[in-house]
Amino acid sequence: MVKAQFSNNAKKYKVGTAHVTVWAAMVVAFFLLFQFQLIPIGISTFVVKLFEPSGEQRLKIGFVKFDGLTWGSTALDKESQFQGKNLEITREAINREYIFDFTFKERTDKEHGYVKAANEWYARSPMLGESSIILEPWVAFWLLALIFSVVLSSFVTIFMPSSIGLLAVLFDRQIDQTKVKLRLQTGFSDDIVELLIMPDDKLKDKELNEVRASFRTIWERTFTEDNTTPYQSSRFEDVFDEDTDLLVFRNEALYNRIKEFFSDFVLKEIVDTKNGILWRRNRSHFLHGLRLYMSHHFTEKYANFVTGLAYGGAAVLIVAVGIRGLKFIPAARPSIILLAIILEFTMLSLLAFTLIYTEEEERMDKMLKKMEDANRSQLDALRGQQADIHQLTNALVGQTSEIIRNRVEKSIHEFVTSGDQMQKIIAEQIARNIMVGLRENDKK
Repeated sequence: MVKAQFSNNAKKYKVGTAHVTVWAAMVVAFFLLFQFQLIPIGISTFVVKLFEPSGEQRLKIGFVKFDGLTWGSTALDKESQFQGKNLEITREAINREYIFDFTFKERTDKEHGYVKAANEWYARSPMLGESSIILEPWVAFWLLALIFSVVLSSFVTIFMPSSIGLLAVLFDRQIDQTKVKLRLQTGFSDDIVELLIMPDDKLKDKELNEVRASFRTIWERTFTEDNTTPYQSSRFEDVFDEDTDLLVFRNEALYNRIKEFFSDFVLKEIVDTKNGILWRRNRSHFLHGLRLYMSHHFTEKYANFVTGLAYGGAAVLIVAVGIRGLKFIPAARPSIILLAIILEFTMLSLLAFTLIYTEEEERMDKMLKKMEDANRSQLDALRGQQADIHQLTNALVGQTSEIIRNRVEKSIHEFVTSGDQMQKIIAEQIARNIMVGLRENDKK
């Protein structure tokens, strides 16, 4: 039954072509936006703020923003002629002491006063050294643009319907898969699991009689000898009556017993699944859906893969820095070094994000104690079965065998001594003998 339901859920929430197509289209759109708009603005703002003329230098030269993401130093008396007019940068307008150009336009020395290709960014400042710095955005920053676009596209799909949203369908599917895991781990029925993961507002609307039998099953199933809570050693009838608050009873008493009997991880699955259902009802609770998917799927399946990527990124960075130390990567063209740094930053960020949602391992002594409780519970069940079998055996061949033999002899005696029964048997025997005699005469 569980296997069939799992198959149906998997089929219902299967990732399809529509999910991948919508997600990929957003990745491409966001990639172009980041690569050609947002990253140039961010990098230019960062670089210009650090290396533009300031202090006493600002009293000696002018500094003007030209059309696009272009800045250049000019003569102090010419600054007012160009400032705020967004004019195209020209050779005559600048003195070439400070030049910052983060556009995708080709520049020539004859027309603009400096040389750069269309796929390059140009930065010149006394603080950067004698040589100009050439950045290649399609080498240094394409990975950053891709990471931003993948993250943003994935985030947007959380709020989409499950029919087209990639992460939405993954979160939805994880809710049902975690239900299956809870049934297998606890042995509870579907109805009991649904009560355990039911959102608080829905459980408040339940009547006591609707949940009494299920709560009793959970209570009796999760008995342990470790009396860590006041509820642990009590009978169900002692703590559950007509005045019981269902929400408090489940969230405190039952959850604590489940935690002690099974494990912290099982209780975490229950709570995270309950919160995941809140996301299913209202997409604004996206952190609940994200925690359920990351904690109970991604970290379990891809933790080692992410760790391997982090080590791989570190290896690339070490190689790039080593080559730079050998002077095979010139200081004036640091694009490969930036790519390696961004790669390692991305991998370490992914590793950190994965570790945040990784469940901590349970203490070994608590695990052993719970295994002991589970084994003791199974042993008690076997002992109960053994006692029943022994009692049945005694009833057949043991202490009550004499009683059974006397009852059988009494029944036979009553049957034999009954006049009606004896007359019936004698009459049937006489009739049978007469018929046999007639057949024998006919044969003669």
